[in-house]
Amino acid sequence: MVTLDVRPQLLDALSALRDRVAAARFPLPLAGAPRARANRDELLAQLDDYLVPRLREPEAPLLAVVGGSTGAGKSTLVNSLVGTRVSEAGVLRPTTRTPVLVCHPEDHHWFSGMRVLPNLTRVWMPQREPGKESFPSGGVGGERVLRIEIAESLPRGLALLDAPDIDSLVAENRVVAAELICAADIWVMVTTAARYADAVPWHLLRTAKEQRVTLITVLDRVPHQMVSEVSRQYGALLAKAGLGDVPRFTVPELPESAWGGGLLPASAVAPLRTWLVHQVTDPGARYQAVARTAQGVLDSLKARMPELAGAVAQQHSAALRLTAAVDTAYDSEHARVKGRLQAGAVLAGDALKRWRSYPLDCTARELLDALVESLGTLLLCAVTAADERIDEAWRREPAAAGLGLTGRDPTANSAEHRIGMAVRRWRRVLEEYAEEEVRDLEKGAAPDAEVVAALVATALLGGRRARSAGERLAERIGAHGALRLRDRGGRLLTEYLDKALSTERERRLAPLDALDVRPEPQAELIAALSVLQKER
Repeated sequence: MVTLDVRPQLLDALSALRDRVAAARFPLPLAGAPRARANRDELLAQLDDYLVPRLREPEAPLLAVVGGSTGAGKSTLVNSLVGTRVSEAGVLRPTTRTPVLVCHPEDHHWFSGMRVLPNLTRVWMPQREPGKESFPSGGVGGERVLRIEIAESLPRGLALLDAPDIDSLVAENRVVAAELICAADIWVMVTTAARYADAVPWHLLRTAKEQRVTLITVLDRVPHQMVSEVSRQYGALLAKAGLGDVPRFTVPELPESAWGGGLLPASAVAPLRTWLVHQVTDPGARYQAVARTAQGVLDSLKARMPELAGAVAQQHSAALRLTAAVDTAYDSEHARVKGRLQAGAVLAGDALKRWRSYPLDCTARELLDALVESLGTLLLCAVTAADERIDEAWRREPAAAGLGLTGRDPTANSAEHRIGMAVRRWRRVLEEYAEEEVRDLEKGAAPDAEVVAALVATALLGGRRARSAGERLAERIGAHGALRLRDRGGRLLTEYLDKALSTERERRLAPLDALDVRPEPQAELIAALSVLQKER
């Protein structure tokens, strides 16, 4: 038997590429994201279900997957090729819910394990007694299963797989059908005289052409009086699509196929069966069938991997734009808050009123309360303004739609609470600083620590309006003590201000950070492809 000569280095490179494909993520709802996810899943299925296992074990039996549209007669065709009913067929559509793999008894071990189609649970069906037929339709609890049948009528080295309908009304059937086709050495595409121009099978035919897989087509259920005309028209469509050299078989419409319940005469499927048997019995034909599909999939990576990498890059670019909107908004508000503090904007409204009446009609504690409240209001206004700018920018970004990134964050109502906690902590530490300064003074001349804290807070937050606060502070604790306390209190104010705004910035970025959209996967995909190409 002639088999592929595959070096271990090529398999290692292919496995590494497979891991990079599996790691690709497209969480942002960009226009090309659904296509990118579908391409990734299809590529991953082809690598896991076909290419890697085929190159690791080139001597494994050929797998011919029989696929097609609803009502194309796939199950009847498989039953007729095997010579007994192994797959359920009938007028109920879609009939094929569970994929059925048929192989020679001596080939059973190749498919009972997880060598191919590792995502499908195996259901082993022992040989049935004549007249007793059972066709389970699925796994327990909705798990995806692959039913395996054995038939001595099939030659060793050939396995047939009856796939669900590629246009099934059941979405899961369509997904399984696509995965099964990707696992095939030979794609057997079945259509009918009434549906040979439908879009869905032609999409698969074009995919097969692009990937240069081993492909044959079966035109099924063709009325006798229309065989020549339909066959000619179908052949013309294939030729126009660049598939004129694809082996084509025609199966006439017969009473056995009308209701999907019987077996077609052996003569009706003899040419197709002869072709399939030739692929496994002739070493040259077998090599060509396997090599064409394997090399076609490998060659297709040259275009499919850069497309996948480009989609990853688009995700990262969108994430950068969303992040930049947050950074720009908060940087702007941060600078504005600093400017307002330098201008003494906190000493306004009730805080200014308290300062002007201090100490005759206002206590130090009341003054501190008013200053802390005014500082919290300034920060909350800055956060609100930043969030509004972000909301406006993100509403213009398709990447933010549908992910809960647009509109007010559900935790935004607690921003007031978080900022309030931050400014109260700043006040508490400032009061501790004031107590330390007072503690070092002579006990008889030491002022009340709360008065010192109120004066330094006023001096830090009041700008020019609070110049006298600094003078009063120096009178009570000395010029050096007043300067030291103002420096420490100012650094503390900057620290808590930066921390409060940074916390709110991180809150807005949290949903985006959770998506983990990074730039590395793009380069990793291209690098993995480059290594594979060198090993080839």
